Amino acid sequence: MEGPLPPLNSSEPERKPGLVPRAGRFLLRLVREIVETVLPALLIALLINLFLAQATVVEGQSMEPTLHDHERVIVEKVSYRLHPPRRGDVVVLRNPGGEGLLIKRVVALPGEEVAVQEGHVIIDGRPLEEPWSVQVGGADLPPTTVPPDHVFVLGDNRPHSNDSRTFGPVPIDQIVGRAWLIYWPLDQVGRVD
Repeated sequence: MEGPLPPLNSSEPERKPGLVPRAGRFLLRLVREIVETVLPALLIALLINLFLAQATVVEGQSMEPTLHDHERVIVEKVSYRLHPPRRGDVVVLRNPGGEGLLIKRVVALPGEEVAVQEGHVIIDGRPLEEPWSVQVGGADLPPTTVPPDHVFVLGDNRPHSNDSRTFGPVPIDQIVGRAWLIYWPLDQVGRVD
């Protein structure tokens, strides 16, 4: 003898155990598609941001004329895993005096004696030739030796820059990466020099 018969006036179709209605199957496929597509994409984006590159926005005038307020740049993070920062590199670093990030130029390396006189950089007693465009002025700095594993950074717009003259040499491990490419606004797209 077979199981009980459904009531004669039943408006619901008979369901077999273990089967999911069509709308439920669609929802499951959608969730599965999201998990299989979006999650790996988010993971890849996170890994790129953590280890390879990230975008940041220039805030303020301290790097003018090299970088301008509200420009957007790509910061590459690989170089300094392979070699230390070099003089002239434009770097993004954690703000030693507070929150957020700063963009500055490396002017002195570990072990060098650096001074700033009338806005000009003196390294080991000799004036630094700065091929990048610089606006001189701002605070002077008596001679100081850059400690091991540190660099001395300045803004290109010296009168309007919060930099190593204020907060001292920066530990290399506080450098996020090298400012590599301006990508916005479009008429300014190009490498950061």
